[in-house]
Amino acid sequence: MKDFGGIVTLSITAFLCVVIIIISGIYVSGEEIVNKPNKQQIAEYHISSEVSEKTESSQAVSVSLAPKGKVIEQFISPYKSKTAYNRVYIKNRAGITLDIKKYLEAQNPIKLKKNSEVQILIMHTHTTECFLPEDRDYYTDEDLTRTRKQSENITAVGDIISEKLNKAGFKTVHDKTEHDYPEYNGSYNRSGETVKKNLEKYPSIKIVIDLHRDSIAGNGTDRVKPIVEINGKKAAQVMLVMGCGETVANHKNWEKNFTFAVKYQQTMEALYPGLARQLALVSSRYNQHLTTGSILLEVGTESNSLEEAKYGGSLAADALISYLNTLV
Repeated sequence: MKDFGGIVTLSITAFLCVVIIIISGIYVSGEEIVNKPNKQQIAEYHISSEVSEKTESSQAVSVSLAPKGKVIEQFISPYKSKTAYNRVYIKNRAGITLDIKKYLEAQNPIKLKKNSEVQILIMHTHTTECFLPEDRDYYTDEDLTRTRKQSENITAVGDIISEKLNKAGFKTVHDKTEHDYPEYNGSYNRSGETVKKNLEKYPSIKIVIDLHRDSIAGNGTDRVKPIVEINGKKAAQVMLVMGCGETVANHKNWEKNFTFAVKYQQTMEALYPGLARQLALVSSRYNQHLTTGSILLEVGTESNSLEEAKYGGSLAADALISYLNTLV
C-alpha cells in the first residue's frame, strides 16, 4: 500500500506538470497572435478600427517604425502664378482665358441669413483621408493615408470649421458619411447623392463645402507638406479646387461658383497671406453643378500633422466667416 501510494502521488504530479506546460503554451501562443499583427492587420486597423491596439514586441516596433521616406516642409508660394489680380492667384489648368477682375466685381449670387435655417453643408468625398499624428521629417509604413477614426481624419478638421460657422451665426450641417470606404472608385458619385439628400432635407442650403486634404509627392519616396507660419505657429496651407464648365457637360453655372471662390480666395490672402495656395481651376465638376455656392477645399497633405491641419482649417474658417458676413 505504501509503494502504490507513492506511484499515485508521482502520477498526479506528472499530470499537473503536463497541464501547466499546455496552459503556458496556449498563453504564449495567444500573446503572439495579439501582440504581433501582420501588415495586413495593421492596415485593417487603420481602415476599420477592428484590430487590437496592444503594443507589439520591441523588435517589431523598431522595424515597423523605420523611416520609409522624408517629409519635406515647404511653403508653396501662390505668388508665382501667371494668372493673378488683386490678391487672387490662380493655376489655370482649364486653359481658358480668365479675367479675374470681372469675377471680383461681379455680384455674388448668394445671400445669407444669420441665425436662421441651415445655410451651409460640409461633407467629404474622401472622408477617410488623414494626416501624420505629429510634426516630423519622416514617415513610416505605419503612417497610412486613410483611417475611419474620425478623431484623426479630415472630418476632425470639418468639425472645427462647422463649429466656428455655427458660432458665427451661419447654421451649418456637417455630414460625415463615408464615400471612399470600402471602395475608393465612385466616391464622387456617392458624395453627389449625399449632397442631393441634404439639399432635399434642407432646401435652404446655399453653400456646399467638399473638404479634402491634398497629397504631394517629392523625389523618390519623399513627401511634401505645405506649411505657412501664421502668428508664430505652423499651419497647413489650403487650396481651393474649382471646376470649369467650358468643356464639361452639365456645368453651366460654374462661373457663379467661381465668383464665390475667387472672393473667398482674396479674403484669405488679405487676412492670412500665404495661407491659400493658388486656386486650381480644372476642367471637371466635382459635384459643384449641384449648387451655385459649391467649393472644394483641400487642407494640407497626408504629411502635415493633424494639429497643423486643424490650425490651417481654423484660419480658413475665420476667413470664410469674414467673407460670408459681406453676404448677409
